[in-house]
Amino acid sequence: MTDPQPVLQPVPEDWTRALAVVAHPDDLEYGVASAIARWTNQGKHVVYCLATAGEAGIDSVAPDRCAVLRQDDERRSAAAVGVTEVEFLGHPDGLVEANLVLRRDLAGAIRRHRPEVLISINHHASWGAGINHADHRAVGTALLDASRDAANRWLFPGFGGEAWAGVRFALFGGSPQATHWTDVSATIDAGVASLREHQTYLDALPDGTVGKDPEPFLRSLAAAAGVELGVEAATTFELIEL
Repeated sequence: MTDPQPVLQPVPEDWTRALAVVAHPDDLEYGVASAIARWTNQGKHVVYCLATAGEAGIDSVAPDRCAVLRQDDERRSAAAVGVTEVEFLGHPDGLVEANLVLRRDLAGAIRRHRPEVLISINHHASWGAGINHADHRAVGTALLDASRDAANRWLFPGFGGEAWAGVRFALFGGSPQATHWTDVSATIDAGVASLREHQTYLDALPDGTVGKDPEPFLRSLAAAAGVELGVEAATTFELIEL
């Protein structure tokens, strides 16, 4: 007899400021951006913070050129869902480590932007049937640690500004341990448009790659989640109280 699936709860929306932290351009766009569009439509302020510029993500484009292209794509992608502030921390794509330097940089970002909520993507060892990207795992682990670091004025003193203890919880999209969900039926179009802005990356994917065409890929994922929750389209999250 298998254990019953947990009943997902709606993501709390009684907050006004969030910081979305991921490793690469396009990480947020594979599902989470549709939820971010919902929240910016509600008047919430969301800032993007990326550990890398995704410079090692396209085999056919040299890293220095790739970094410029992908940062530009990410800024346009963010704008498609109502986000106007995008930061890049300059860590090396593919080689991100959950070390003190990353913790310091993320704690600094949290102190600068003073969010109530952190948003990221799956940081567990696996993603579906495959191994999760090492950078995703490192950023997620460091982000949870940095939320505590940011609140302690004796850690990384002065880095990013005054200590900030106002983070309530973190949301990890695409997690295999989902606990919460949000209705993106009205904002899935914006989510698709956001992923389409990553044309540099999408054009480099081989024909037939799952996700090369954002429209059917994102809509099918959101619709599958929505069926279980009684809405047209949904995004699921693992919520961790902080």
